[in-house]
Amino acid sequence: MQFRTLGNTDVKLSAIGLGCMSMNHAYGEPDDKESIATLEKAIEIGINFWDTADIYANGANEELVSRVLLPNRQKVFIATKFGFLSYADARMGGFDGSPAYAKKAVEASLRRLRIETIDLYYVHRVDPNVPIEETVGAMADLVKEGKVRYLGLSEASPQSIRRAHAVHPISALQSEYSILTRDVEKEVLPLCKELNISFIPFSPLARGLMTNALDTASLGASDFRRNLPRYQGEHADNNRQLAGGFAALAESKGCTPAQLALAWVLAQGQHVIPIPGTKRRKYLLDNAGAVDVNLDKNDFAAVEALLQEYPNIGDRYNEANKKYVDKN
Repeated sequence: MQFRTLGNTDVKLSAIGLGCMSMNHAYGEPDDKESIATLEKAIEIGINFWDTADIYANGANEELVSRVLLPNRQKVFIATKFGFLSYADARMGGFDGSPAYAKKAVEASLRRLRIETIDLYYVHRVDPNVPIEETVGAMADLVKEGKVRYLGLSEASPQSIRRAHAVHPISALQSEYSILTRDVEKEVLPLCKELNISFIPFSPLARGLMTNALDTASLGASDFRRNLPRYQGEHADNNRQLAGGFAALAESKGCTPAQLALAWVLAQGQHVIPIPGTKRRKYLLDNAGAVDVNLDKNDFAAVEALLQEYPNIGDRYNEANKKYVDKN
């Protein structure tokens, strides 16, 4: 495994991290036994950067991760998030980025993870009802108290990033980024480089689309992707053809589609550390192999040509999810 430096720190993180959400939240059916084996395999191959959140499975994701984290604490850099409120019947309970909630949420995450200090603590979105300075100020207090080591933001706008960074150094900014989702390229990616903030792409495989193995027509009733435009109707048809073309590019390159997609993300800068999610060892190993794939200008040109051939990609979020993305 190759390693990259976390933002303004001397921490070395695996260039490919591990998103743990899908182990028991949002996608498919949980398989705790295989998830545990995947976490153990991650340690074995040097993937030391794991990502979870308190809202994933209403806390059960943190509890699942803790089963491998606890006996391997010194080998894992653990990131978790707060802000989304617990839900029932698959409906979000809203969002709270207030100082009072930050202090309450961190205690619950520490208890579920069974650790004394969280390595990287994100506010999961920017609360439009709470100045970001107040949220980050409360998070900075958690650093002073030894409950958190480093701070992060998720899906934050350039203005919010600057305002937050002025209160306390922000070490990581997490947002969706993949070959199909490139909104951050104009301002956010350059800003993170300027401020020495690691950029952490979630869904770097476009929630499975870029693997060419996702059958959008057979997604389960509870699968989060069923409600997103990109996986429905004409957009799904477009993306199936795009994924097939992308797989052909990968084959010509001598790698898998997932490896090509992740190599493309990794090539966007040394400050970029993607966290593809999986609950299966075979996909973990596939993803890890991306660090050995080197791309040249012809590869990038071929990807761009393919995107121009199949432009009807569709939005990454529906309106209900868009409202949580910071635009200020």
